[in-house]
Amino acid sequence: MSKKKKKLSFPSAITVLFIVLVFACVLTYIVPAGLYSKLTYNADSNMFEVTEPSGKVIEMEPTQESLDKLKVTGNLNKFLDGSLSKPVAIPGTYEKVEQQPQGPIEFLLASILGVYDTIDIILFVFILGGIIGVLNYMGAFSAGIAALSKLTKGREYILIVFITFIIAAGGTTFGLAEETIALYPIMVPVFLAAGYDVLVCIAAIYMGSSIGTMYSTINPFSVGTASNAAGISLADGMGFRFVALILGTLITLVYILRYAKKVKDDPSKSLCYDQKEHLEKKFGFEGEVPEFTTRMKLSLGIFGATFLVLVWGLVAKGWWFDNMTALFLACAIILAFVSGIKESEYIDQFIIGAADLMSVALVVGVARGTNIILENGLVSDTILEFFSSGISGMNPIVFILLMLIIFIVLGFFISSSSGLATLSIPIMAPLADAVGLSRDVIISAYVYGLGLISFITPTGLILATLAMVDVSYDKWLKFIMPLMGIITAFSAVMLIAQVMI
Repeated sequence: MSKKKKKLSFPSAITVLFIVLVFACVLTYIVPAGLYSKLTYNADSNMFEVTEPSGKVIEMEPTQESLDKLKVTGNLNKFLDGSLSKPVAIPGTYEKVEQQPQGPIEFLLASILGVYDTIDIILFVFILGGIIGVLNYMGAFSAGIAALSKLTKGREYILIVFITFIIAAGGTTFGLAEETIALYPIMVPVFLAAGYDVLVCIAAIYMGSSIGTMYSTINPFSVGTASNAAGISLADGMGFRFVALILGTLITLVYILRYAKKVKDDPSKSLCYDQKEHLEKKFGFEGEVPEFTTRMKLSLGIFGATFLVLVWGLVAKGWWFDNMTALFLACAIILAFVSGIKESEYIDQFIIGAADLMSVALVVGVARGTNIILENGLVSDTILEFFSSGISGMNPIVFILLMLIIFIVLGFFISSSSGLATLSIPIMAPLADAVGLSRDVIISAYVYGLGLISFITPTGLILATLAMVDVSYDKWLKFIMPLMGIITAFSAVMLIAQVMI
């Protein structure tokens, strides 16, 4: 009897991240360590502080003359009011420093420190998972989705259009990204009930967010920070980015709708068809749909109202994960009284629901570990210096396309939008002057490049998203790579237009 060949499967999200973590450690042995001098404003002493690569700190008066002397283009008022709070790289100050290779001990510590660094997000995920567990135990989602399916019968595509546009609007205005993790447990069952697969749901939410943040208009965390660092107004280049936002969202929407129709017409065309039964079982598609009781309606209403408060808090109050977690904890406490579940059962189901999202929490922590390795290995500045040298005097179109590629690469190593802006823009923005371009084109190249790599970078949000819905990374790559190619070409065209007009 011949032995059956084992079918190779793509590694899980955490395994992929550990592979990337090893790669980052190897880079710290190969890439020379180096640092730029960094400029910060100390509000307590009312002084600029320049931290040199050697660690020496020099104080300077917080004046425009000091900025001019350092060739830092950021607006003085933005330093003084705290808009530019992260250390800003000073052009022309790069120095090689002693190598800081990250070995086996640092490799092991990185993921642990990553969990420490992202505990705010992780706790939010656990509280959310607990609430989802309780609502699933009640049967509220199954009953509610059945009712919603009847209302949208024959017009399910409206759901895709609505979700994509709403989330893109959040992305372009206030950087809606990590917060969307809360939506998947709610929306995946709705999309499955509508006859689509989980990739359609991921695409509508994740790509809505990615396109919105990629073509940011007033997002303070990306174009706001970058414009401040470049010494230009937030309004500079906004018209081009707004046009790119509209067209980019439409391109993405057409791509998603075409795939969604194909899956709806023939479920076997789904890239996740081999997981169909598992996913339907996981998201509540088994047995008879329970009656949609008053308690279920009230519980879902409270859960939905929590999201409305969340949006208000994010937009009006500038909430971060501490406030968001407190809000969902309040939701969980209220549900304990209105759900009709016994106290002991409620706690059990809450803990089971939180445990279901353990993999998501670990993915978030390990992803941060890669950034820690690169920061501690002192190679991020070296990578920036390598890409920024030798491009002055280029043809403007060649220059800006090269800038797009550079920001795609830098975005892989530095996935934080504000972090990449404060490190790279003070170095890159003056290069535009050398080739006769306005600095707003550099800002566009920065957000486009960072947005493009966010479609697939393991150190970003995508692996946490896939872990949330049990989809492997290779299936996402098969789905997204054609769209990524289209959006890359589109972004290049928009940059060339911004250069020429």
